[in-house]
Amino acid sequence: MVDFDEPFTGTAALAAGAVTRYQLAHHFVKLHRNVYIAPGLEATALRRAHAAWLWAGSSGVLAGTSAAAVHGAKWLDPKLPAEIIRPGKLRSTPGIVVHNISEVETCVVAGFTVTTPARTGFDLARGDNLDRCVERVDSLCNATGLKIGEIESVAAQCKGARNLVSMRKVLELADGGAASPPETHTRLLLIRAGLPRPETQIEILDEVGFVARADMGWKRWKVLGEYDGAHHWTDRKQRTLDIDRYALLPELGWTVIRVGADLLYSRPDVLVERVRRALRRAGVSV
Repeated sequence: MVDFDEPFTGTAALAAGAVTRYQLAHHFVKLHRNVYIAPGLEATALRRAHAAWLWAGSSGVLAGTSAAAVHGAKWLDPKLPAEIIRPGKLRSTPGIVVHNISEVETCVVAGFTVTTPARTGFDLARGDNLDRCVERVDSLCNATGLKIGEIESVAAQCKGARNLVSMRKVLELADGGAASPPETHTRLLLIRAGLPRPETQIEILDEVGFVARADMGWKRWKVLGEYDGAHHWTDRKQRTLDIDRYALLPELGWTVIRVGADLLYSRPDVLVERVRRALRRAGVSV
């Protein structure tokens, strides 16, 4: 049976009688040789990984962002080419990068052979854009529980690999507590402004128990930073929770700096100054 909600091979669909050759040619989108997707179906990073797997004959090892997608990492750019390791004569093609590596740490997830979380993190951390690398490593760690030390262990066995110097900087800045790219970008902005490095996913308790979980902040000084994405404004239930939470936190002695896209990306200096003032009021010399 052919699942038209996922990439599929033309040969399998024809053999199952699910489509005719005319329908395959005119009613579906061809991603790669013999690999198709239904029209209107978003080609996410995960579906691109699936398509690359089919293109390679359901063999090889998904790597890089493709492995990250299978491991559950979010916010991956769907426009990036899929990545697969398959030693032999298979060569890269538009939309798929083939790596000819003989030995790599692997595991099986959802039926796909992929690089392990640690090896995937090692590969993601060695890109050319530092902030983007931190963002991807954050997402992978958030999805899998991967620890930075596990990535460092892989790096110790790959001393001749490229971009090891920049990788170490990425690992210094990464934090799996970030639940979205804006949270990563907020944390990086504050660190680069010379402020103390914030903790992530802070639990706030009162005398009864759990009250809230904050994106980032400093428990010692009871200062929090909260990124409000679009759903904080469009989701009625989330909005109600936010109103109640932001009324209660100051009563418990917490200062909350709320961050939105405009503040983070258009007025970062204002954001930094707000946080700096809050920390100073709490007794921090910054």
